[in-house]
Amino acid sequence: MAGILFIISAPSGSGKSTLVNALRSQVGGVDFSVSWTTRQPRGSEQNGREYHFTTRETFELMIAAGEFLEYAEVFGNYYGTARQSLDEATASGHDLLLDIDVQGARQVRAKMPNAVSIFVMPPTPKVLRTRLRNRSRAEGQVEESVLQRRLSEASKEIENYSQYRYILVNDVLERAVAQLEAIVVVERLIRDGKTPDQRTRRDFEIAEACREENSRERLQPMLEAFGLLRGSPHQYSLLEETDSHGPAD
Repeated sequence: MAGILFIISAPSGSGKSTLVNALRSQVGGVDFSVSWTTRQPRGSEQNGREYHFTTRETFELMIAAGEFLEYAEVFGNYYGTARQSLDEATASGHDLLLDIDVQGARQVRAKMPNAVSIFVMPPTPKVLRTRLRNRSRAEGQVEESVLQRRLSEASKEIENYSQYRYILVNDVLERAVAQLEAIVVVERLIRDGKTPDQRTRRDFEIAEACREENSRERLQPMLEAFGLLRGSPHQYSLLEETDSHGPAD
């Protein structure tokens, strides 16, 4: 039986990579699509692990050949998901997880409306700011203009949260991981036509609570903090607070 296509999106610094790595270590049968990009590797990144790093010329040749399921240009660099990842997962009967931004997710949903989409929210602008700053430190450069641009972009991405089937708030890592696992378990049960039993009832309850239509009240304070609700304060700025230290993404 063909597997499920999971799409997971989040603003940079939301802890998405940590969640994905935890899921892959605890749940079997989930392949991960390593994206292609034209940006340069950062820190300890390795070709073929975090990304397939390539040149702009090669990427554009791949676009012309129709090799991408989705692609987008972000901050002057291309990012894309090769169709080959989906073909290989389908052939093996595995599920496939795509870690892509809202532009890419929109393209994939248009082509594959049965895909299961998940959006990861940072709990507050302050937490997101700290994670972004710590990431920049780890990369050896902290530029206020870059940090501000990333936070501004985060707000734009969060505006699209309602387009996703499930919403996770990554405030407590262990809880967010449990929610992501429950979503995978439940979507597999639904695919197989199974209903909750004593063993899986809790997974259904957790996943149901994460559905977008059931998350609106819980998300309201976060949306207000990011200036995304009518009447909420102006958009948060990285420059409004002094530097602080916290756990890296």
